[in-house]
Amino acid sequence: MLPRFTKKPYFNPAMKKKALKYTRNIGIAAHIDAGKTTTTERILYYTGKTYRMGEVHDGAATMDHLTEEKERGITITAAATRTEWTLGNQAYDFNIIDTPGHVDFTVEVERSLRVLDGMIALFCARGGVEPQSETVWRQADRYKVPRIGFVNKMDRQGANFLEVVKQVEEQLGATPVPMHIPIGEEEDFVGIVDLITMKGYGWDEEDGTTYHEIPIPEDVLEEAQEYREKLLESVAELDDALMEKFFEDANSITEEELHSTIQQATRALKIIPMFCGSAYKNKGVQLLLDAVCRYLPSPEDVEAISGIHPHTKKEEQRAASAEEPFAALAFKVVHSKHGNLIFIRIYSGELEENTTFLNTRTGKRERVHRLFQMHADKQNPVKKVSAGDIAAVVGARDLRTGDTLCDQKEPIILENITFPEPVVGVAIEPITQSDLDNMEEALGFLMEEDPTFHVAENEDTGQTIVRGMGELHLEIVLNKLKNDYKVAVNQGAPQVTYKEELIETIRQKQALDKNNASGMYAELEFEIGPADTKFIESDEFKTGNSRLQLEIEASSDAIPDTYIPAIKKAFAEMMDYGMLAGYPIESMKVTLLNGYVQANETPELAFDLCARNGFREAVPNTQPILLEPVMQLKITTPEDYAGGIMSDLNRRRGVPKGQDTRPNGMGINAEAPLAELFGYVNQLRTLSAGRASASMEFSHYAATPKNVQTEVIKKVRGIF
Repeated sequence: MLPRFTKKPYFNPAMKKKALKYTRNIGIAAHIDAGKTTTTERILYYTGKTYRMGEVHDGAATMDHLTEEKERGITITAAATRTEWTLGNQAYDFNIIDTPGHVDFTVEVERSLRVLDGMIALFCARGGVEPQSETVWRQADRYKVPRIGFVNKMDRQGANFLEVVKQVEEQLGATPVPMHIPIGEEEDFVGIVDLITMKGYGWDEEDGTTYHEIPIPEDVLEEAQEYREKLLESVAELDDALMEKFFEDANSITEEELHSTIQQATRALKIIPMFCGSAYKNKGVQLLLDAVCRYLPSPEDVEAISGIHPHTKKEEQRAASAEEPFAALAFKVVHSKHGNLIFIRIYSGELEENTTFLNTRTGKRERVHRLFQMHADKQNPVKKVSAGDIAAVVGARDLRTGDTLCDQKEPIILENITFPEPVVGVAIEPITQSDLDNMEEALGFLMEEDPTFHVAENEDTGQTIVRGMGELHLEIVLNKLKNDYKVAVNQGAPQVTYKEELIETIRQKQALDKNNASGMYAELEFEIGPADTKFIESDEFKTGNSRLQLEIEASSDAIPDTYIPAIKKAFAEMMDYGMLAGYPIESMKVTLLNGYVQANETPELAFDLCARNGFREAVPNTQPILLEPVMQLKITTPEDYAGGIMSDLNRRRGVPKGQDTRPNGMGINAEAPLAELFGYVNQLRTLSAGRASASMEFSHYAATPKNVQTEVIKKVRGIF
């Protein structure tokens, strides 16, 4: 009789005490509707963390705990949990983060991948590699996150595992290696063949908690042998000793050798092991968890985290060990009535309840009053966390996303998290005096939670402008403002967040009027214009630390060093409001050439005012232009509707960037200005009888055509 396997228990007193090498910090990421949350719910059930399978469609998913998530059936915020799985007789700790699939919430994926050691990349067996799959893949590449692939929804009509594997290779530029092949597809999907063991596995139809070994069907055996041979060849190419054994006798390669080589290649980002199943039908998830244990790295297996000493500015490293000095990164802030809950990833050392640490951004000590391990929105108190853990702290007064927490005696600054800038804005105004009184504080809390949500005031109209990554993003945030903070607002139509750019470099002499009321006097001579290419390509600019390139050629007699910070601050602040239409200046170079200061009589404010006045007079002469956000647009449509869609894109100033064939039609890649894409999804449905779909994400800023620029400026200035 072939063996049967049941759900592995969450807690087993007989298990050995786990070392750090048995910890896995993983994320589940993919395009929208690939089944991420359903897969996470099955993982929690099979590991015994929950005792009921939550379903997305009925609003009962454990990880989708926000009201908006339950109502819309989508994941909006990344949710963390901790559970346990056993492989053989060894228990593994899993810290899991379930991330959103919608591009408007890419911030949640970005900050999650920054702190994770491995990732499960989900793909729909019918849709394959979708546009958001590519976005997530690029984010994982940027943070060098090893990953395994899981082709979900094998029971769906049109499911094709090997076609998705091909797309991963061609569209993502990866090296996918199938570890499984399906037994049947669509409604006939009954199980999988494990190509390493050459055994078939099937699942009980009722709840999927029990799976069993089954004979490999005759009509699948030939294909299984073919892909087993390809697997052996792919793995043998990664190791000289295995290659020798492969040519002598491929069958002499042992399971242990295969697992070991696949593990090393996966962690080195050389291959992507590919698995398949149907999370909703409870098939394949247990074997996926075994693969996480076998192939994805522990905190010990990844490179030691690097950082900069705040005083010496030298690079230092922290290995994943409780014996190292404490270092952690804050990657998420959640506001509650009890104070901020800050999610942290501990890279080295230990942190105990009621102890202090250093925040290197502020240079101040902070105290952690309580520590928690999170399970979605539930907080499980713990006394201590150590290297490799993902936890949450309460009690710190001033912690933000991207802050480094560290040992006071061994300070270090870890690399911050870079977030994209918002491209869509909406003007809002409070409805009642009570709303006005509470709005500023509530918006402050929302900005703390979401680094891609910005708030500014229009100096000309006095309106409050909130900005985000898209229409859905702003809709969700403003609903939260109303429901969670009880602040009701009226809002205007979505508007594009433009930028300004200086084209020419000019020289400006500026003097503060000697006849001003304060009697202060200062002179500045400077050049102002576009930033150098080297500065634009620097980490300082790319990470958002500075948009101002300041060069100093003036002598310290002309402009004493003590005045430089005030001058720099003045120019940097003026960049937030360009002279063309009041939009932020993308980047700018200022070279200080000369100056004049009255000995011991000129306060910093004099140079501050002189710099601001000089900016106002000089910038209009630099031939500034308006930049508009351009979106990368990816459309999937039946071929019959492609002509009408292309014509519509042309009307929207869209630029085609190529086409490809997909199982459910064709894919159209294009770029188009965001200003032309409001309401586009609804128009696309009309053009395709509801059969086409599209996703868009920010690509870059580009010069706005002259006629469009004129119209934008007229609108901003109220000239009609």
